Formats: sequence, C-alpha cells, structure tokens
Amino acid sequence: MARRGISKVTIGLNVIVAVGLAWAALISTPKRADAVPSFSRQTGLACSSCHTNPPELTPLGRTFKLNGYTMRGISSITATSDKQKTSLSLLSILPLSAMMEISNTGLKTTESGTQNWGSSVPQDSSLFLAGSYATHLGGFVQVTYDSQADHFSWDNTDVRYSNNGKFAGKSLVYGVDINNNPTVEDLWNDTPAWGFPWVASPSAPSPAAAAVIDGTLAQDVAGLGAYAMWNDHLYAAGTVYTSSHLSQTLPNPGTGFQFNIQGAAPYWRAAYQQSFGNNYLEFGGYGMVLHSTPNAVTGPRDQFTDVAADAQYERTLPKFRNNQFTLRGTYIHENQNLYATFAAGGAAFVGHNLNTFRGSATYHFGYHVSPTVEYFITDGTTDPTLYAPAPLTGSRTGSPRSQGFLANISYWPVQNVRLAVQYTAYTQFNGSATNYDGSGRSASDNNSVYVHLGLIF
Repeated sequence: MARRGISKVTIGLNVIVAVGLAWAALISTPKRADAVPSFSRQTGLACSSCHTNPPELTPLGRTFKLNGYTMRGISSITATSDKQKTSLSLLSILPLSAMMEISNTGLKTTESGTQNWGSSVPQDSSLFLAGSYATHLGGFVQVTYDSQADHFSWDNTDVRYSNNGKFAGKSLVYGVDINNNPTVEDLWNDTPAWGFPWVASPSAPSPAAAAVIDGTLAQDVAGLGAYAMWNDHLYAAGTVYTSSHLSQTLPNPGTGFQFNIQGAAPYWRAAYQQSFGNNYLEFGGYGMVLHSTPNAVTGPRDQFTDVAADAQYERTLPKFRNNQFTLRGTYIHENQNLYATFAAGGAAFVGHNLNTFRGSATYHFGYHVSPTVEYFITDGTTDPTLYAPAPLTGSRTGSPRSQGFLANISYWPVQNVRLAVQYTAYTQFNGSATNYDGSGRSASDNNSVYVHLGLIF
C-alpha cells in the first residue's frame, strides 16, 4: 500500500466506477476490509452503531471488539452442561460476509514503460468469518483474493476469548487473543493496522522505509497475547509473535523472507480513555522488540526496537446535528542494529534509526460524508547502501525521508456502499524533492488520484 503523501501539483482527475461485494467483519486494508455485515446480522444493529466512517469505531464498536465480538441480538442454538455433556451456544446463522472492490489509480507522471490510470476490476475480494463462535469466543477472520497476484491468501485475523469480572471493586474485561498482524487487535484508529487511510491504491509507488511495527509484519507472523480493560478507562495488552510465513513449507527454513523472528518478538500496549461531556480522549503507547535472521533461521541477527505514542480525540457537535470531529496521531521511533544486513553487504554500517509521524483530522457529516486530511513524515539515518539509487523505488541521497499530505473524501449513499476519492501528494520521496531516485524522477511525479467504490453486504 502506498503509505501517505502530498505536494501542490495539479492532477487531472479521471473517474472510474468501483463496485465491491463484502460479507461480514470490521477491518480495513492496505488490503482493508470495512464494517462487516455479519456483525450487524448477529447484533441486529445498523453498521452506524459501531462505525462512523468504517473502519472507525464508535464507543459501542470498541466495546463490541473488546468483548470478543460476542454480543448477540438474534436467537442462538444452546444446550446446558451436565455430567453427560458440555454446553453449547451457536449462532442460528453462519457469520459469513464478503467484499469486492473496484478502483482506478492515476499518477501525475506515468511510470516508465507503463500505462497510467490503471484499473483494478476487482482490486480485491474478501471472504469473512466474523462474529461469535461460542460462549465468550469470537473473531474476525479474512481471506482475500488479490487480483495482481491472482490468488487467494490469508489476510487479517483476530480471534479472541473474552470474559469480565471485578478488580478493586471496578469492572474488568479481560481476554486472550490470537492474531497475525501487530496492532490489528487494537481498539482505536490511531495505530497502524486500523489507521488512516481506510482505502489504498494497489499500484501507486510507496516510500522505501517503514518501521517493523508499521505494517511490515502484517500476515507474516502469529501472535498469542492477553489484554484487559479496567474501569472502562485503563487498557493494557501484551503479545508474543513468531514468524508464520505464508506459502512456506514447515518446518520453516526462512529462505526468501527478510524477517525470520528468533525466539519470540514481544509486543506491548497501554492506553487510557476518558469521556467528558461531548468529548472523548484516548492516549497511550505501544512498542515491539524483534531479532531477525534475514533469509535464514540461523546466523547473524538484525535487531529492531520500536517505541510509539498515539492519541485520538473525538468531539460531538450538538449544534451541528451531532456531527463529529476526530483528531488522530501516532509517532513511532525505531532503533535498528543491522548486524546481518551489514554482514551481507546490504548496509554501509550497523546502527540506524527511523522516525515516523502521522496526524489526521476527519469531519463526519453524520454517517453520509467524511472528508479527512493527513500529514505524514518518515525520516531516519542516511545510508547509501541500504537506500541505494534505483529507478522509481531508490534513493539518490541514501536518505529514507518521505513526507507529504493525503486527502480523502468518503461518501456513503447507504451504509453498505462506499464511494471514495483520495489524493496523495509528496513534498519529498525517498530523500529528495527532485531527482530522488537518481534517474530524474521527482517526488511530485508520484502524486496520485485514487478512485474507489465498494459494496459491502
């Protein structure tokens, strides 16, 4: 997915229709899925009860996810336990859903030897098994067809057991979680897995550098963790991840994969939330430590330590028909000790760092129209070997610095149909504003217009 950008260059707008089929779940994409109708069928609630601009969650949506996707509003098949049998609690319908998206992307300057305004019909299609699986057990499981790869593959997965009780006289919700993407289990929309942008082009160029916690490990790991929310204010979670490569034989030899986790990679999360009047505020932090042997399971290791902060503010405006204004932001600092990459000749030295900031603002005109703008920047250690010159994707200066703006307007004529137009523009790309790749391409040449239409049911 192209990770964010903007500059002041005019782009000709060419519009294409995009249609999508989606059945059930609540996720977004770099391949993202939206609000999932299977949750609506299970609860008997409209999509807008849990979402503003999907996948953005309302307070009820966050509570639904926290409690393991198990809240029900339909009849279930049940049996009580006794000495001869265990209990049973099944939904009366299978919690299935699907999605298909169609889109078109245009760049300011066409990539060499390619056709501009590339259509994706479909961009992708997904099947979801999302909802309550048993008493206290539920999940969101997504399988996605990628039209460019021309095959189905496992996508975002979040399966959790949840229960509740009391601690120090206050409410306590706690659980165990299995997932395949760090931060996909999170309740807020300011961490990477569910952060803006909600939709993304499959073909627009993206910056070379990204922290490991910033989507780099998505669908390439398996995590087992625990979480708790105390007094509806204080949230804490911890997960340990191991490599779980798709299309890889077992036992895992690690060949062909940049990240092969040695031992386990711990992930941590802490957040505090508070509502006051028409305002809601969440702030917190998260991080991860990872040791990896590139393309092998033994040998020299690269080490990554990510520490991040995040915040989300929401304000409801009663004088304006209860429209809502939302601010989100995250900052990620990554220390890198690239012993293995240096030994293999892939870096000029061992010690590096990477810093990423993203901040966005959304105004919700009810549940119909949601314009969003975002500023983003990634910067870090200059290394002419790690970030080498190459047409389109390389860096002439060896710098990972990319920055810009992104603007999106999403329109929901009905709650399960989305039409979105998104403009990404870069002031810097892979280190420079002009001739960033050493082959004459400028950052603004990668400015793009992305048009998307999705049908979800």
